[in-house]
Amino acid sequence: MVDLSIVEDKLVLHVRGADKLWALKTTLEIPLRHIAGVRADPSVARGWWHGVKLPGTNIPGVLTAGTFYQHGQRIFWDVHHPDNTVVIELRDEQYNELIVEVADPNAAVQMLQAALPQA
Repeated sequence: MVDLSIVEDKLVLHVRGADKLWALKTTLEIPLRHIAGVRADPSVARGWWHGVKLPGTNIPGVLTAGTFYQHGQRIFWDVHHPDNTVVIELRDEQYNELIVEVADPNAAVQMLQAALPQA
């Protein structure tokens, strides 16, 4: 699971607990202008295939954490419980998407949408 916060003009994702070990990351910082979209989407985290592991951990039905390569995209995962999944689409970043578990997906989506620069 990750904690999301907005610091100045960046989204900061703090990887929690033992997931730091499984995901091989502790923090990600993404400029808000690089976020193309955000949605709560539990369906994306269901199933067993999440791509080719780069550095990461995949125990089907239990945990997906770390960097994966799927459908030509580089994706960061940190999900135990698919029902709490948020997908953050990126542009001009090392990752194409962040697929993460948060405590309250709807609140996270609302917070991010309110913080995104208006086009």
